[in-house]
Amino acid sequence: MELTTMNISTAKTTFNGLRGLKLAALALGTSFLLAGCAGKPPSEQYAVTQSAVNAAVTAGGTEYAAVEMKSAQDKFKQAELAMQEKKYDEARRYAEQAEWDARVAERKAQAAKAQKAVQDARQGVNELREEGMRQVQPVSQ
Repeated sequence: MELTTMNISTAKTTFNGLRGLKLAALALGTSFLLAGCAGKPPSEQYAVTQSAVNAAVTAGGTEYAAVEMKSAQDKFKQAELAMQEKKYDEARRYAEQAEWDARVAERKAQAAKAQKAVQDARQGVNELREEGMRQVQPVSQ
């Protein structure tokens, strides 16, 4: 009788031990899964975006592409906030969008500057033509 009680008691302990082990494995797996979802901070994308925003400002994005520049700066701020809250996927998404907005602003600024340079060159050519025409015309006396 005592042996039977021991076997039953051991069987329950083994069952409880396996149940505890399963729960521990489940908890560990869940924590790994949650840690994997959190991901790692998008530090590289953040640096690329910051560089793109700075390049757009330097190119004259605030003057020549104000809407795109504001959008890039706003999204970059949202990326910073998401990073602080450890919402890394959201931060990466905002940083990527900010990067592309900044690149558009930079290209628009470069295009506007190039267009202005062409206009200035045309004006210079026209002024030279007019000056040349004045020199060619005989002076009436």
